[in-house]
Amino acid sequence: MINKLMGIVPNASEHGPLIDHFLEVCHWFMAALFVGWTAYFFYTIWRFNAKRSPKANYHGVKSKASAHLEFTVVLVEAILLFGLGIPLWDKRTAPNEWPDKDKALRVHAIAQQFQWNFHYPGPDNVFGKQEAFLMNAGNPVGLDPNDPAGKDDIVTNEMHIVTFKPTVIEISSKDVIHSFSLHPMRMCQDAIPGSRIPMWFRPIKPGEWEIVCAQLCGAGHYAMRAMATVEDQAAFDAWFKDTSSRQHPAAPATAQQAAEPQQLALGAAK
Repeated sequence: MINKLMGIVPNASEHGPLIDHFLEVCHWFMAALFVGWTAYFFYTIWRFNAKRSPKANYHGVKSKASAHLEFTVVLVEAILLFGLGIPLWDKRTAPNEWPDKDKALRVHAIAQQFQWNFHYPGPDNVFGKQEAFLMNAGNPVGLDPNDPAGKDDIVTNEMHIVTFKPTVIEISSKDVIHSFSLHPMRMCQDAIPGSRIPMWFRPIKPGEWEIVCAQLCGAGHYAMRAMATVEDQAAFDAWFKDTSSRQHPAAPATAQQAAEPQQLALGAAK
């Protein structure tokens, strides 16, 4: 319920409920602080106004209630940090929690002003070699044309992932610092030039979700967005096959095969 009150988008990831629970506890704590300190503020206005206290008190507060209250606030914050925050972070980053790379869908997300590029390995499940000096408008991720592993790779501006399949996204940037933010998956990670930072999650809800840049990166920052489509394996395979066929049209094996369509066309004309 509190997610609706805060305007948080619905969760679509396996680990999302843990994040939402942590956010809910933090917001209830902040609400309690807001009510408490606001009440205390009005109390002090009433208690220490000029009419009730015409003479200044130079001895100060003698009660230890304020010290106990401040200690309680610090204690609750420590519990949130060490009892919830750090264990949750450890669960998301611990090496033994990461999925087997052979069973996960792996994607490279490369940021640039002001768009996202997504790089998928081909059927061999091996990413082609990338070089920064090869990057241009026709080769946005710098794939090495001489590397056989990259011959079947695909590069696109939209991300497709599979429902219930672990997804590992490695994030990098071509120019300035960006931030890959996928709110329904409760994931956000900075994209830093010269680094490739991985994150992982398991999507559990099909649909189309917006990817935004969460780091101010220039005048076009507001428009730096892409779409993440979560679909079943069959739909993903169909999309991948269609995209691959468009980016890597099959070349005729021989000159004779290349001439056959022309011969058929000439025969039909006669």
